[in-house]
Amino acid sequence: MSRASTDKAALARDVWRRLFDLLISSGDHRARVLAKYGLTPNESRALHMLDPREGQTMRALAQAWACDASNATWIVDRLEARGFAQRRAKPGDRRVKLVVLTPAGAKALRRVRAAMYEPPEELRSLPLETLEALQAALAKVPEAKKAP
Repeated sequence: MSRASTDKAALARDVWRRLFDLLISSGDHRARVLAKYGLTPNESRALHMLDPREGQTMRALAQAWACDASNATWIVDRLEARGFAQRRAKPGDRRVKLVVLTPAGAKALRRVRAAMYEPPEELRSLPLETLEALQAALAKVPEAKKAP
């Protein structure tokens, strides 16, 4: 491995460590937002994965959430009880149920995202030029693929 690639790897590790540490240090903020909306972390993650048009099977949700089907069912049951999610029969195969985001779920998701996207003081305190450079750099990072 060349020195340039070693230096780049070390730099990437340092950048990732700083981003990860910032994310972890914002845990209290995330907990307050979820508490305000009466959501658990798993319910919030579920809201972020559901779509109002494209339904997902319970099996796909359980796989994406790395949990067993009974836990996925429990999460969806809780969202459904609040009117945030709905089970629908799959077109062409009524035996398969698809989970979709309801209009109330989409509204809750918009509110949660807006609150979660409020930047921490550590970012707000940076000079404008630094924020612009960070924004430009992060815009070059490919978006993570959404779970199925």
